[in-house]
Amino acid sequence: MIKKINFLFVTLFGIGKISKIPGSIASLFTVFFLFILFHILYISPDLILIILIIIFFIALYSVNIFIKDLDNKDPKEVVIDEFLGQSIPICLYEIAHEGTKEINNVLTYYFVMFILFRVFDIAKPYPVSYYDKNFKNSFGVIMDDVCAGLYVVAILVLYMVITS
Repeated sequence: MIKKINFLFVTLFGIGKISKIPGSIASLFTVFFLFILFHILYISPDLILIILIIIFFIALYSVNIFIKDLDNKDPKEVVIDEFLGQSIPICLYEIAHEGTKEINNVLTYYFVMFILFRVFDIAKPYPVSYYDKNFKNSFGVIMDDVCAGLYVVAILVLYMVITS
């Protein structure tokens, strides 16, 4: 039972078992999921951030258990890292722009954040590549996506500074 729950957690309820582009599908799921939480259910971005921090620590433990006996220490079915990495820019965007927003603007930013995250996650610029290559454990699996998410934040902050 515990093993099944852990599997569902690290694969984001089985999304990671989809044969084609599971990371991109998990990222897209995350975008839609967070949109619903923020703009339909109106859950506080601060609360979501706290939950994401808790999920981060649970993921460190859960991914470690999942990959313990595997030769490949970063299997494609583990997509909780994509969920966390994609959540960082969206959650920080919502915290920075708390209040009423035009849905068209929100959807545009969410789309841009999705595309940028996938580009950084796939291209793996430094330090994303550093974590991916040098840590063959749950920390490396998760931190490369966290860094990719932080790159998205940096690009958006730079864009907002330039355009303001």
